Amino acid sequence: MNVENIRLDGLRWVRDMQDMLTQVKQTLENRINLEEYSENIRPVTLNWSTVMRSCLLVGLSDKSPRDLHMALELQMSKHNEPFPGTFFTKANLRAVFLALLKLRYRNVDGEWDTPNFVSKVVAQEILHGRDILMKEGGIDEWLRFIPLRGGKSAQDIPELLLHIGEYSNGMPAKLDINSRAIANTQVLVAGTTGSGKTNLIAVLLNQLRAASSDTHYPVNFLLFDYKGEFSDPTNVHWLQLFNTDAKAILNPIERPLPFTPFKDFTGRPINEVNLYATSLATALCAISPARIGANMDNRLSQAIIDAYTEKDMKPVTFKDVLDHYTRLMPEKKQDETDSVKSVLNQLVRNHIFAENDAIDLLHDCYIINLGGFEKTGIMAKAIVYFVISKLNNIYEQLPKQAVNEGRVEIRHFTIIDEAHYMLGFENKPLQNLIAVGRNKGMSVILATQNMESFKSKHFDFYANAQYPLIMKQQQQNDSVLKDLFGVAGSELQEVKQAIAGLQKGELITKDANNMALGIGKHWQKVKVSHLI
Repeated sequence: MNVENIRLDGLRWVRDMQDMLTQVKQTLENRINLEEYSENIRPVTLNWSTVMRSCLLVGLSDKSPRDLHMALELQMSKHNEPFPGTFFTKANLRAVFLALLKLRYRNVDGEWDTPNFVSKVVAQEILHGRDILMKEGGIDEWLRFIPLRGGKSAQDIPELLLHIGEYSNGMPAKLDINSRAIANTQVLVAGTTGSGKTNLIAVLLNQLRAASSDTHYPVNFLLFDYKGEFSDPTNVHWLQLFNTDAKAILNPIERPLPFTPFKDFTGRPINEVNLYATSLATALCAISPARIGANMDNRLSQAIIDAYTEKDMKPVTFKDVLDHYTRLMPEKKQDETDSVKSVLNQLVRNHIFAENDAIDLLHDCYIINLGGFEKTGIMAKAIVYFVISKLNNIYEQLPKQAVNEGRVEIRHFTIIDEAHYMLGFENKPLQNLIAVGRNKGMSVILATQNMESFKSKHFDFYANAQYPLIMKQQQQNDSVLKDLFGVAGSELQEVKQAIAGLQKGELITKDANNMALGIGKHWQKVKVSHLI
């Protein structure tokens, strides 16, 4: 078939594409970054789309004759990764790519209307461009042609259709994250140890970043890594799957998190401080395993107000609060340690937060390593609680998310692995992030071991989640399953049997269409793509 019939739709990566481009990616990054950066300033990490697009332009610029020998030897990726939707359209380059492909292959017959064939030809040109760039002087000659960002329009909002695996019938399983047809974007994952939760989280992050990091509307993320898997140096290669690098990892054991969790009330009325002091006192009480009486609670609120007043409404520290709390105690008891002082002493001693903001949590990707903390202890709870509270403070200042005729902007995902440690008490910041943050393009992925963890007297997380993903369970909760899937009797038993039969890397999720129509099964089984 003649090249005039070429199509650029439905193209996929070839096998080991990232591995074959790692060297040129690193060389480009070394070339455009400085040798040293000040603390908390991160060097540029090129996303894979930029690297591949640059290599493709360089490859197609070469006028030498083409054949299909190398292209036909390439194998398609077993993970079936698609080229991001913006790969050919960014900077209006689609017509350029088509014209260059037709020019270079005008005398070459092939299956130009077949996605697999065109995918291999495109991959051949990308690898050809890589070889040109890696020759001596090649980078210097072509670096100026790396596409730069231009103007920003709501029409550029990327489609976040996450390909997480396959349904039982072999059809691709996709999660629609940002079309205007869905109610929200929250994702809940429930699965016992060994069910494949970590891989599923990696797949979700990979798909979010692949679809968006090459656009004017990147979806950044903050991952609370309870088990320390994503922060483990032996797994650092995982990070390139999310278009980030080891600079994303923050370890509060090694150094304070580079921001303050406290709000800045400069120029604000005292009433706002009073309300904030009450909520902050409630938070400190919530993360403590000890019972805190009303007198201590009131004294803590007043200590927070006094600390802000003394600092002219600028952000305070836990040390400031501790000092003012101690002053408010009866003089004879100031050397004693009550439940509140015990919590504050631990926060001061561990020094987990800086006094000022040195990073912007929303405008980059971060992984907070909690692997060195006791999972049920005060410090892990405090870190997650106050960082999410910080995110609340940030989204309050944001304009509403951008919207076009078909999609809405998603700015950020907060991911909590082992989230059950944060669901057993009144966690207002997390609830606010779910209930209010969605209007600002903020969303969450929560992963826990048991499905019942998401439904408590404090909050029904299922009622606010678009996508509950149920993996292998040690125990099943009939009440939760009835609410999730709208089933009873024999249908309930069928769902329970399906969950009991799940293997590692498999899940059950709602079939929203069938549920809305009241027909067929209300659930579907998915085999998740294997990524890590």
